[in-house]
Amino acid sequence: MAIKKKITATSIKQLVPEDKRLNDTEIPGFHARIQATGRVIYYLYYRIDGKQVNFKIGPASDLTPAQARDLAREKIGEVAKGNDVHEVKKATKQETLRRKHLKFSVFLEDRYLPYLKTRNPKTAMRTVNHLRSRFSFLMEKDLDQITAWEIEKWRSDERKLGKAPATINYTVNTLKGALSRAVEWGLIASHELSKVKTIKSDNTRVRYLNEQEEKRLRHALKQRDINIRHARQSANEHREKRRYETLPDLTDITFVDYFEPLVILAMNTGLRRGELLQLAWSDISLTQKYLTVRAGNAKSKSGRTVPLNNEAFETLSEWRKQNPDNSYVFQGKTGVPLTDVKKPWATVLDIALIDSFNFHDLRHHFASKLVMAGVDLNTVRELLGHSDLKMTLRYAHLAPEHKAAAVNLIG
Repeated sequence: MAIKKKITATSIKQLVPEDKRLNDTEIPGFHARIQATGRVIYYLYYRIDGKQVNFKIGPASDLTPAQARDLAREKIGEVAKGNDVHEVKKATKQETLRRKHLKFSVFLEDRYLPYLKTRNPKTAMRTVNHLRSRFSFLMEKDLDQITAWEIEKWRSDERKLGKAPATINYTVNTLKGALSRAVEWGLIASHELSKVKTIKSDNTRVRYLNEQEEKRLRHALKQRDINIRHARQSANEHREKRRYETLPDLTDITFVDYFEPLVILAMNTGLRRGELLQLAWSDISLTQKYLTVRAGNAKSKSGRTVPLNNEAFETLSEWRKQNPDNSYVFQGKTGVPLTDVKKPWATVLDIALIDSFNFHDLRHHFASKLVMAGVDLNTVRELLGHSDLKMTLRYAHLAPEHKAAAVNLIG
């Protein structure tokens, strides 16, 4: 049954579950309800637009009677102005939930990934993971808080690392696509990325290492290995003192990890990064000294074979001895191909003091050395896997016969 009495600390303490409700004598509609568990909650009855509403003010464990009474008066004032405080509270709660789903990380997982799976299940996860890895600094931001300035800064940093304009454009366009979907679905009103213009891509750019740069790069690869060996030795000494299990010793092995073999193979085969990372040992014939790029892993969707020169052969032979049970040449701990070489590449470039040289430029380096050695352009095209000779013609100016012919014109 309901009790009518001024709501005070004493009257609240005296409430028992059988009382069910305590109606305040000072403020009409202000009351307290007690649950079977003994929990007391303050409410306010009010009428608006012909309907009666029971508005929850809050639990007695969080509010004193005086605080609850003040809130009741405040809400009555709002109702007098024509505001339905219950609907306002409901809308605020919904907005809070909506904003939770506006976090970029939540949007990708809960909204964008399911959508992509309906469009192309094979590439959906790859697209989302690409956004996660490239824009990790945006994950906890609300969608409508992602600014053009942030993306411009990220793009500038990527350019400094030597990333190709086409690669950067692809990543930015992928992000634009995700945010445009958020606009389309009514999650945000708009986004700023339309202000981020596409970088003009120079497909004729050929960046290769000069003799000194190549020496420094090779030295940097060895220095990185030395640094890792020293770090491992130091870590094991530390673990031994504390009687922890030591990590594998790196002293007597040729390569401390995958990275030096990867770079050596890139320099000597001209394979794209994706083609290298997808290589399986079944694609390599050490007895006949060649490797096969499967059509499914080639950008041109056409398979090709590439001979292994002595350095590539010796590197792969030694790397195979170190990893006799792996299925992939460059395999991660979980048994799948590695996907990212950004950190070790940046480390090596830093040691070598080489600027504006990205991993893909190793492919240009391979092709440039072939052309400068007198190899004909069509053979270079076949080795690179170009579907069209136009792509290979960017190296034509490096051919000795072209230089000689040019000089002979005036001689």
